[in-house]
Amino acid sequence: MTDALTEEALRDESRQPALFNLVYRTYASQVLGYLAARGVEDPEAAMQEVFLSVLPRLNGVHGGAAGLRTFIFSVAHARMVDDHRRQSRTPVKLPFEPELDQREDSSAETEALESMSPQEVLRLLDGLADDQREVLSLRLVGGLTVEQAADAMGKSAGAVKQLQRRALLKLRELSAVKEYLKP
Repeated sequence: MTDALTEEALRDESRQPALFNLVYRTYASQVLGYLAARGVEDPEAAMQEVFLSVLPRLNGVHGGAAGLRTFIFSVAHARMVDDHRRQSRTPVKLPFEPELDQREDSSAETEALESMSPQEVLRLLDGLADDQREVLSLRLVGGLTVEQAADAMGKSAGAVKQLQRRALLKLRELSAVKEYLKP
């Protein structure tokens, strides 16, 4: 197959689509293997970039199949170097592990509830539905996680999150009304 990649074939513009197809079929797996072996993060995407760079310059390649091979792998090497530079500048992405999170910062809602008197908090909580009040009590007062609150209430974690979200929205609404009515 590579014997068809002569100087004349590379210069014949009438055969460009067929020539590119031949070049791609001949070298794509080798370029992909090279990029994967050299630790490129996304070797398939880098391989596509290599061939997108090679296609418009096929006419200018000298040296037949050997020259073309050298040119293709020179472009592949440049893409590999670019990828390694990009990886070295990109911070390492680690998955979030909630059980290892030792932060003690409280949420805005917790701080707001702590700045109010217990009687004010109870009055605001009375404006909530029973299940919303229960979720906030378990989460904010009891300090339970979403999963623990869900287990305690016999609900799914998603249901607890929704109840908490609705409860906080209702509390915001109630506290805004209370602020508006202040003399």
